[in-house]
Amino acid sequence: MRITWYGHSAFRLEFGSSVLMLDPFLQNGVFKGDRAAAAAGATHVLLTHGHFDHVGDTIEIAKANGATLIADADLGGWLNAQGVEKLEPMNTGGSISLPGLKITMTQALHSSGKLGDDGVSQYLGDPHGFIIAPDGEDEPVVYAMGDTGIFGDMKLINELYAPTIGFVPIGDRFTMGAKTAAYACRHFFDFDVVVPCHYGTFPIIDPSAERFTELMDSVRGTTVKVPEIGVAFETDS
Repeated sequence: MRITWYGHSAFRLEFGSSVLMLDPFLQNGVFKGDRAAAAAGATHVLLTHGHFDHVGDTIEIAKANGATLIADADLGGWLNAQGVEKLEPMNTGGSISLPGLKITMTQALHSSGKLGDDGVSQYLGDPHGFIIAPDGEDEPVVYAMGDTGIFGDMKLINELYAPTIGFVPIGDRFTMGAKTAAYACRHFFDFDVVVPCHYGTFPIIDPSAERFTELMDSVRGTTVKVPEIGVAFETDS
């Protein structure tokens, strides 16, 4: 599996013939590369929720690549009206199959909406996370938590899907902070690799992953991977 982090919660995941863009907010201020190149060949866009810092470049990517959007049914319907033609709507607990992959939508504790010019937020469905599971038994399973606080049923997600790679928000204020995120990783999951995200982009969230990395240092069997922005890495965990 090949993974590229573009800052904030934006990821590119390459599994065989599938190229997934997750929460592709590429105009986040920390990614300085070519946005079109970053999304080139994308087959699908996965959105955890409707906030601007996650929807990001979705419409442009879908139009340029003919990519299929995978999102909450309410958010997907709104984006379909904005010009996204291909849509796989989902909701909490449901699964869909892609070539060589199974995608399951999990709950998350957050909100989801678009702030209008009148200051009123437009409802865009519920927040979610994703389980991204290749068909092969020995392949890594990704849990992209989305924007979330900690919740006890994370333990059930681990028992049901056994994710080995976690994309974990750590920036605080709008999501878990370093201490809570580390607690969740230590007590609810058996990750081989944890990739922290949702930090370092806005002044009011944590600027680095340093505290989270320190708190995870004593967790045996789990590697915290802090990728370089825009630089792909591979893992078979």
